[in-house]
This record gives sequence, structure tokens and C-alpha cells, in this order.
Amino acid sequence: MSVYKDDQEDWLTVCLKYLLFVFNFLFWVGGAAVLGVGVWTLVEKSDYLSLLASSTFAVSAYILILAGGLVVVTGFLGCCAVIREQRSCLSMYFSCLLLIFLIELVAGVLAYVYYQRLSEELKQHLNQTMTENYAQPGKEAITLAVDRLQQDFKCCGSNNSRDWMHSVYISTDQAERRLVPDSCCKTITPHCGMRDHPSNIYKVEGGCITKLEQFLADHLLVIGAVGIGVACLQICGMVFTCCLYRRIKMDPY
Repeated sequence: MSVYKDDQEDWLTVCLKYLLFVFNFLFWVGGAAVLGVGVWTLVEKSDYLSLLASSTFAVSAYILILAGGLVVVTGFLGCCAVIREQRSCLSMYFSCLLLIFLIELVAGVLAYVYYQRLSEELKQHLNQTMTENYAQPGKEAITLAVDRLQQDFKCCGSNNSRDWMHSVYISTDQAERRLVPDSCCKTITPHCGMRDHPSNIYKVEGGCITKLEQFLADHLLVIGAVGIGVACLQICGMVFTCCLYRRIKMDPY
């Protein structure tokens, strides 16, 4: 029987093993990319998430983090499955690949759907969020997000600087006769928002909506591209796993 088993260890089985090892290495790299994109989106850009009406953008990033973490564990399982050549290990490995594939598919679909309605959401909610919540009690996160948004993207107001004329903040004594928040200024100094001349504040065509929309759209494309890329890699892995499973199944032991 041992001779029979040795005969079955033909070149095709050996090739499948090497292919699965190569796949696992690429899988780890892809998992690190997925995890990195998810963490980068939440950590580096978390300030802007408070300006969005829905949590779809953040949910997509959390799903990628979950998928990336599972990839690390699944990669070790894949190596063990290939080395031990046990059908039970290969079956579990295949199931994990399928689960991660479905998780990334959900993240990709969410990113695509949100990408389609991103512009409309920003037009409907960003101006309201900025004018009604800026510098209001309990809205410190939104205030910081708006200040960072206007400074990072060199813009003022959701559509233009005139939007601040309808702001709750500007209409109160708290503004101290400012026409726009100081974060609109090209060079921030105390009370610089009292003068809204183009030489002093940012006058960007399209306002912050255009800038934020482009920024989020670019991130959604990155999320979608990374998710799809790793998902395609997993399809190859599932095919290799099925092929190796069938070869091992031919053995009597």
C-alpha cells in the first residue's frame, strides 16, 4: 500500500502543493493590504466620518479589518493543510476562504452602493451638519471635523463661504462678529474670520462638498479595488484547494 501511495505522489500533486504555498504567501500579502486599508481609513480619516449621514463608509472599513484579520489566521491553516495533506484540514481551509470571500464581497458591494449615492448624501446633509452643529454644545467632534476639513482641503462652507451666513454659530454672540469660522482663513489668526475677502479666506468653486466627495470617492475606489483583488486571489486558492483535495482523496489513507 505504501508503494501505491508513493506512486500517487506524482508531479501534479507536487505542483498543486507548491501552488498553494505560493498562493498562501500572496494571500498573506493581500490580507495585510486589506487590513492596512481598513485601519488607515478609520484612523487617519476618522474625523470626516462624523460629517456623514450614514455609517456605510465606516462599516466597509470595519469589514475589511475583519477580513484582513481572518486572512492572517487562515494563511497558517492553509500551510498546515498542505503539509499534512489531510482532507479535513483542506475542507476547513476551503470553508475559511469562502467565508472571507463572502465578507469581502459584502464590503465591495457596500462600497459600490455608497459610491453611487455619495454625491446626493453630501448635498443633502453636509451643509445642514455644518451650519446647525458647528461650535454647538456636545458637537465638538463635528466642530473639529469641519475645521480640519476646511483647512485640509482649503475650502470654506459646504458650497461656498456664503453658506456660513445661515449658520447658528455665526448668528450668535459666540462668533464675536466673525463672518466665517477662523478655519476658513488662509493663515489662521485669532478672529481672522471677521474678514471674508478672497485674499483672506478660501474661495473654492464648489466648496467643501466637491473636495470631500472626491476624497471619499477615491477611498471607496481603493476599498473596492483591494477587496476585489484579494477576492480574485481567493478564487484561485479555492480552485487549487479543490484540486489538491481530489488528488488526496484518491489515496486509500
